[in-house]
Amino acid sequence: MLTYADVWYMFPDAIRDPELLNDYWNILSNDEISRCERFCFDRDRHRHLVTWALARTMLSSYADISPKAWEFGNNQHGRPHISGPVSAPNLRFNLSHTRNLIACIVAPEFDVGIDVEDCRRNISGPAIARRYFSAREVAAFERLTKNEQAAAFFEYWTLKEAYVKAVGRGISLGLARFSFELDDRSLRVDDPERRPPRISFDGLNDDPATWQFAQYKPTPHHAMAIAIRCGVGKDLEIRLKEVGSNLASC
Repeated sequence: MLTYADVWYMFPDAIRDPELLNDYWNILSNDEISRCERFCFDRDRHRHLVTWALARTMLSSYADISPKAWEFGNNQHGRPHISGPVSAPNLRFNLSHTRNLIACIVAPEFDVGIDVEDCRRNISGPAIARRYFSAREVAAFERLTKNEQAAAFFEYWTLKEAYVKAVGRGISLGLARFSFELDDRSLRVDDPERRPPRISFDGLNDDPATWQFAQYKPTPHHAMAIAIRCGVGKDLEIRLKEVGSNLASC
């Protein structure tokens, strides 16, 4: 069994070669192609195409299975999981995308979630925090300066999204029913001196000791967070891997 989790990420706006994109189309399932064609805008079709080409190709790096042969299902809340072929290893994966960033986490049998956000989005972070965050998080958030809040909002949001995706419920779980504690604001999220985020629960039957969280900055304007339910004292090594346009070479 793997003792690590891989986080593969790539920048879809850089992928425009027609032959390469045609290769991506050829490994998607009929259902994925149909969903892709239902998008109104080219940017959304492009992102969907590259997202699922990335997932299929990265999964094939762990098993002697062609990218096109992977089969996927969804739980009742829409989280995708591997459903075939029968020779598929016991892997878990999760996907996230935002403007010009796609990420896929692949890990052994543990529940995983990932979220990425473009921090340049024009949103009202304080208003969203007061509406959706826990009382403990709101109190910590409001102690920050305005500049600190701009960055902290996306740190909280990506962590909360990663957790609800890992448990397979999405935001219907209720974002105020759990809280994250973040470390010193003077340290970057990916600074090795900064302690990992810590979670606590209010009314949820879950154990903080079974969770591993990590945050990264793939670019100066992108935030990334991952959640892994790996058990008490079983933290995985996390390996970040930037993927170029030629997925077949990875």
